Amino acid sequence: MVGTTVRAIQVHQHGDASVLVKVAFSGVNYLDVVERRGSHPSPPPVDGGNSRVTPFIPGHEASGEIVEVGSKAQHGFKVGDRVAFVGYDTYAEYVAVNTINLAKLPDHVSLADGAAFLLQGLTAVGLVRKGYSVQRGDWIVIHAAAGGVGLLATQLARLLGAHVIGTVSTEEKAILAQAAGAEHVVLINNGYEALQKKVNELTNGHGVHAVLDSIGQASFESSLNIVRRLGTLVLYGHASGIIPPFLLVRLSGKNVKVTWTDLDNYMTTREEFEELYGELAEYLAKSQLKVDIHKVYSFDEVLQAHWDLESRKSTGKLLIKIA
Repeated sequence: MVGTTVRAIQVHQHGDASVLVKVAFSGVNYLDVVERRGSHPSPPPVDGGNSRVTPFIPGHEASGEIVEVGSKAQHGFKVGDRVAFVGYDTYAEYVAVNTINLAKLPDHVSLADGAAFLLQGLTAVGLVRKGYSVQRGDWIVIHAAAGGVGLLATQLARLLGAHVIGTVSTEEKAILAQAAGAEHVVLINNGYEALQKKVNELTNGHGVHAVLDSIGQASFESSLNIVRRLGTLVLYGHASGIIPPFLLVRLSGKNVKVTWTDLDNYMTTREEFEELYGELAEYLAKSQLKVDIHKVYSFDEVLQAHWDLESRKSTGKLLIKIA
């Protein structure tokens, strides 16, 4: 074996790169873990839709500085701009980025914070605005409320006037979820019966208006049970495993809506990206959202970052320092 690492550039498609970004920090997300395992149907579905073909470069968000601008680049970006972006292959020193999902960072936002808030912040805004339009007075259950998306979604739901019930796996995480605005927190180490009991108590048996669920298989049945009549179950992950097939007629008992949201489909145009990013940036500018960076890992500690995420040892956001 020649060496443990080989630096290379891969061309994924022909064409003119929009901009080239020298990456400073890459975010670590559970999506990276399940893609590494080969258990996520993440685009591009190049091997039948079950996983990305190896070898591939992990990572879906990063921050850095533009070092080159393509001849067909749009939206006013220039060399030297400090930016954050959502895309692919971000565990790398340089990434070619389409400007559709590229954001120029304000001077007061560090590159670390830029990598920490973008993907999960946009996901959280999409969940509470488009997955389910949260209204004042709503009861909302947010699973994994101390995770990166969970903490931000909890803060956003509270800003919109909802009552949040968060689920977590440890007492330490319960404290974080409460600090983010969860009025009630339920530990689910021994299953979801305690959550169903708490929801019934708080809503007089009516159930919650919406559940934001990234857990998947383990939580699905409980999530369906606690949604009220005409309520909405918003799925956006399957950390515990793929949800098995079920009969759609089951939804007719309460006329429940079930949706699976993918952030990419909320941001297919620059206008759609700016709609979500504009709201997120406004909350940040007003200091209404707190971005919690749990730990910054060196490039050589990538595997440890994945282990920490898989073992539920982490809370908030994990970053890899690239340069």
